This record gives sequence, structure tokens and C-alpha cells, in this order.
Amino acid sequence: MGREFDLLREAERLLKTEPKLIELPGEGEGVVFVGDTHGDLEASERVISKYLKPGMKVIFLGDYVDRGPASRENILFLLEQKLSHPKDLILLMGNHEGWGITPFSPADFWLELEPEEERLYAKTLAELPLAVTTPNRVIALHGALPEVPRLEEVDEIELGSEQWRAITWGDWADFPGGSLGDHWGRPRFGRGYFEKLMTRFGKNLLIRSHQPDAPEELFEGRCLTIFTSSAYSGLRTTRSVAVTPLAREIRSAEEIEIETI
Repeated sequence: MGREFDLLREAERLLKTEPKLIELPGEGEGVVFVGDTHGDLEASERVISKYLKPGMKVIFLGDYVDRGPASRENILFLLEQKLSHPKDLILLMGNHEGWGITPFSPADFWLELEPEEERLYAKTLAELPLAVTTPNRVIALHGALPEVPRLEEVDEIELGSEQWRAITWGDWADFPGGSLGDHWGRPRFGRGYFEKLMTRFGKNLLIRSHQPDAPEELFEGRCLTIFTSSAYSGLRTTRSVAVTPLAREIRSAEEIEIETI
């Protein structure tokens, strides 16, 4: 356990130096966005092996633990990779990293930890950033968009707040309204809310994960939902990533590549 605890503490120190909103620079070949991996260590290893190369940024959208067979191995592997590639690999927070903020179910990884392990994992993962933007008008996060006056205010979002819940727990539905209320404890939002905030933030495409029963594309291809885990075999039959170039403005999901790993 000594090496594991040392790794978590080292990762916590690094994550504390990152803002909650990470604004990527325009240089480089492209960005790879990775959906929930949920204890699928093989998926994470394949992504790192194939895409974490010079000129590329790799963004994991959260949910590294629970559901799958190798939660501990998966999160430790990703944190080790983060320490080795601090600028080129970004790990965002999903709702399954928020156990210390809002308990949930299923939580098999968390419930199997010893109390001191649980405390340290929760403390470390609470430092994960919340969102990433690119200069060619892409925004990426785990769930839904937060209702903030300016995108930069994501840096000020408090853990456990309504806006934090939108980012980590929020679902989308193809309805014309704004906030559609909670559905099974998850805040749900419609087209009006999506279009209002995307216009406010000056973004064209949202890339997110979290919601396995969502259509891959919503709102004329401006909301893309991807998954990279075998844990949802009944709902998602392929493990996919989104490969996004940086050289031109992106207007919808039709202008990026969805690749199967």
C-alpha cells in the first residue's frame, strides 16, 4: 500500500496545480477525447498506447472506477500516466470520482476500499479538473453544461454545488425546454438550455460521456456522447474515441473522426 499511497499523494499535488477549466493551446496535431472507461484497464492501455504521442493531447472525460473488473488498476494506471505526461494527458472528473462529495450507487470500487484508502482516493480525485476547451470551438466535460455567466467561472465552481452537479451528473434530452428537472436523481436539460449556453460560451461542439442511453449525436450533431468501456455491453457495443483536429474550426461532430479501439 505504501507505493499506492505515494502515487495518490503525488497525483494530488500535481492536480492541485491545474485549473478546473483547462484551455488548450492551438498548437499540435489534434486532441483525442476518451469516454467513460469504468474499470476497463485494457481500454485505457489501448488509448494511451495508440494516441499519447508528440503533437497529440489525450482527454479522458471521467468515470474511471466502478462497474468494470479493474477499477483500482485502471485509475492507478491513468494517474501514473498523468504524472509521466502532465501536459499532454488530462483526466477530467466524472460523477464516479465524486464519491467523497456525493455518494451514489453502484459504487463497487469505493465500497471495497478500507477507510484510509477511501479517504485518500476521495481526496485525490476531488482535485480533478472539470472541463476542457479548444481554440477551435470545442468544449468537453463529463455530463452537461453549467449555468455560469462566463465560461471562465468554471474555475470558481464549488464541489457539490448545482453547477458541479450539472457537469458531473447532467443528462441531455431531445426536448425543446431548458432545465427539465431531475430524472432518477440526475439533472436533465433540453435543447433550449444547450443552445443558450453554447452561444454564451462561443462553442460549436460539446463532447461528453456519462449517459449510455443517449444518442451518439444530439442537437444537429453539436452534442456528441462517446463511451470507451466494455462495462456497458448491453447499451454500448463498441469502445470509441473522438479524434479532433486543431487546424480548423469544428462546427459539429460530422467534422471529427470517431474511432473504435
